[in-house]
Amino acid sequence: MEKILSKNKKEILLGNEAIVRGALEAGVEYATTYPGTPASEIGDTFYKLQTSNLKPQTFYFEYATNEKVALESAMGANFSGRKTLVSMKHFGLNVASDTFIPLVYTDVLKGMVIVVGDDPSCHSSVQSEQNSRGYSYLAHIPTLEPSDPQECKDFTKLAFEISEKYKIPVLVRITTRVAHQRMPVYFEKISVSPSPSFQLSALKTKGRFSSMPPSHTLEMHSRLLKKISKIQKEIEASEINFLSFPNKKADLGIITSGISYLYVMEAQRILNINLPVFKLGWFYPLPYKKLKNFIKNCKKVLVVEELEPYLEKEIKLISPNSSCVFGKSHLPEVGELTPEYVTLAISKILNIKSPIHYKNLNLTSSSKRTPKFCQGCPYWLTLKALKDIIPKDTIWGGDIGCYMMAYFPPFEMQDYLFSMGSSVGISHGISKNINLNKKKQKVIALIGDSTFFHAGIPGLINCAENKSNPLIIIMDNRITAMTGHQPRPGLYGKPNIEDLVKACGVKYIKVIDPINQEELKNTIKEFLEKKEVSVIIARRPCAFVKNH
Repeated sequence: MEKILSKNKKEILLGNEAIVRGALEAGVEYATTYPGTPASEIGDTFYKLQTSNLKPQTFYFEYATNEKVALESAMGANFSGRKTLVSMKHFGLNVASDTFIPLVYTDVLKGMVIVVGDDPSCHSSVQSEQNSRGYSYLAHIPTLEPSDPQECKDFTKLAFEISEKYKIPVLVRITTRVAHQRMPVYFEKISVSPSPSFQLSALKTKGRFSSMPPSHTLEMHSRLLKKISKIQKEIEASEINFLSFPNKKADLGIITSGISYLYVMEAQRILNINLPVFKLGWFYPLPYKKLKNFIKNCKKVLVVEELEPYLEKEIKLISPNSSCVFGKSHLPEVGELTPEYVTLAISKILNIKSPIHYKNLNLTSSSKRTPKFCQGCPYWLTLKALKDIIPKDTIWGGDIGCYMMAYFPPFEMQDYLFSMGSSVGISHGISKNINLNKKKQKVIALIGDSTFFHAGIPGLINCAENKSNPLIIIMDNRITAMTGHQPRPGLYGKPNIEDLVKACGVKYIKVIDPINQEELKNTIKEFLEKKEVSVIIARRPCAFVKNH
């Protein structure tokens, strides 16, 4: 942590660490998150700083129960006078979206920055290959897209400045390759904000932080669009949208943003050419005037971006000849880009020889080995007991956590998996359908302790209230293991899981250490016969935490 607070002019930082440094330089006063890769290190770095004795703390940090709660917590702190940052992964933004979208209509009181980490190629996220840039248009939220750790730091500071100036939250969108690359980052002075006073007057200003009644919502929507128009004028002059080479008349010009910019520069090195490149730091709103001036000097334009062609569609709308704008016709829409893909696209458009050939590219991703639990992981014990005694036609519900590996051999015990907490919610529907059709199959849903707190409780209440009878196994390893061993609610006292399960209306509950295999197996057999939902809490600490 010393390097984050270093008095040196520069230090080598991860992109995520650089975001923290940028927030500190901007004077952040309140930070919160629910841990999710590739954004985990942002919260972890704040947590380590807060719990260290390196310097007097100028901010407050907490791990929230889930991303929606994290966002709402940051909103409450902001509305009452604190400069705030909240970070999450892409699926977390989905969880938070119910509050996130109306938030943008609101005048935030001080600077508020939301960092979202996307994961092209699904390095750590299996449910979908989400492109969160779509939220920029959906919510009309100003969005910055850094390409390296230096920009992570600088763009975070700029995001706070724009947020404060226009009283609007600002989104900083990163990807796995940006979050987890390292480089020397040049520092500026950390800003220590004066102790903020609680601003009751702002909270008591009628209609300031409320979307009621509907006529007021429409007025706020109109004001939001006017803000975006003003911000766009400022973006036209922003130096973070720049040309890497002079924009003279050219056969081909490239427009790009984020990590794709680095792929473009490497592709040019491979081909030994210097094309004009318009690099966008602002993804939304776009500097249309600058882009039009760039396009008119290029016979053809290649738009380089990962996943959906958001930029390409915008560029085609403002181009005098959209047929000369290329993008996904030459680049993949699935998975991460690489310099090789960009090299091939440039060489094909310019009809020049390339040292890269399609046959040398690995166009499909395949696992070279089956992932497994760590040695000593308690999940081995729980899954073994289930595998030993459960009929083959049992329906298995999977959820988000280390136990996702139950999908693979030797267990192969996962028939569905979608999102945090969905194992319980889906198990109810399947169980009801089985009972209505008078079938004998059973449904067993697996869910981790952190995931249960995050999103499993409403589904369990629904099972109890609407009288289905799945068996829910809560895999309680006492930590949020998959994303870096962050603490989870109830770890050091109340609320404990068994009290919450009972409060949800569940009668049949048992806490078992899975090392006791016979007790676990007997309880599984007993609970499978119940005509109501039942819960086994398989409690044994994560081996990594226990041994370290």
